[in-house]
Amino acid sequence: MIQIPIAQPTTGDEEIEAVMRVLKTGMLAQGSEVAAFEHEFADFCGVRHAIAVNSGTAALHAALAGLEIGPGDQVIVPTFSFFATASCASICGAEPVFVDVDPTTFNINPECVMEAITQKTRAVIGVHLFGQPFDINPISDICEDHNIALIEDAAQSHGARYHNKSVGGFGKAGCFSFYPTKNMTTGEGGMITTDDDGYAGTIRRFINHGQSEKYLHTMIGYNYRMTDIGGAIGRVQLQKLPGFNKKRIVHATYLDTHIHLPGLVTPVHLPETDPVYHQYVIRVTDKCSLNRDELIQNLHNNGIGTAVHYPIPIHRQPVYLDSNKSPSCPVAERLCGEVLSVPVHPNITNPMLETICDTINGMT
Repeated sequence: MIQIPIAQPTTGDEEIEAVMRVLKTGMLAQGSEVAAFEHEFADFCGVRHAIAVNSGTAALHAALAGLEIGPGDQVIVPTFSFFATASCASICGAEPVFVDVDPTTFNINPECVMEAITQKTRAVIGVHLFGQPFDINPISDICEDHNIALIEDAAQSHGARYHNKSVGGFGKAGCFSFYPTKNMTTGEGGMITTDDDGYAGTIRRFINHGQSEKYLHTMIGYNYRMTDIGGAIGRVQLQKLPGFNKKRIVHATYLDTHIHLPGLVTPVHLPETDPVYHQYVIRVTDKCSLNRDELIQNLHNNGIGTAVHYPIPIHRQPVYLDSNKSPSCPVAERLCGEVLSVPVHPNITNPMLETICDTINGMT
């Protein structure tokens, strides 16, 4: 029986009270709570606009659609990420172009981005994977030199910082997810951040059936709106987020200094970055006395939950095998066979951390 889960939403009486407040107003769809949440999230990220949507995937789709990316266009994406990073380009009718990642940070490799650019390239999506900011400056320079939009996939990095600035404010857009296992949640939900006034207006129309005003449709859009229930929960969670992240960082630091099994590699992050450890991902290399499956089984036998994020690179997913030119991404393919996430979320206690480390270190 798993006693230390790999992830666990952290909610309390404040969230319950927020939901009850909305229910009593009778305004359950998008309303004043969403507007307030957007304003507060924009302030948190240091940007002019934050646009709430009903999922992180919707955020990515809307960010690309707002750039009018479509058939004939290419979007460069890292192949070591969650599927939505690439599928949002496909939903727009564009071609996702898969590139490899850095072997130490697991994030998008600037050299690979440079090699992948063509005349059809319209955007690059960089992922702050597992709460670790990618190296934004070189990617941003490449995008500026080639007049390409940079989209930050910040679904796992609420509150992470790069050169002392919050992620989500560097590119054309930042895209966040509020899925229950993320660093903060609205149940389901997402957010798009940007400093571009016109672009923000386009996205707001796109997520509301393309309406510029009620019943006046100036573009084809979707219903990607967030509910006021979600917005109310998000406002409470945003207030708690710094505390949640502080706990994740403390837990990660403990794991860094107490995991000693030879052949395991603990997370590495770039200088001038402040990660928030959405996941704590170790590598089980061939120098370890156990393979990954054996390590997983032993941890489970001791009540410790684990997960593999991610077992298959996106370019190897069946839906992309026929349409892809089989890019060479050896780092991502190796990582998919090595990575293992262990618990780091805010609900973990010190005895739980000791159990995780003692269990791992006791394996031979």
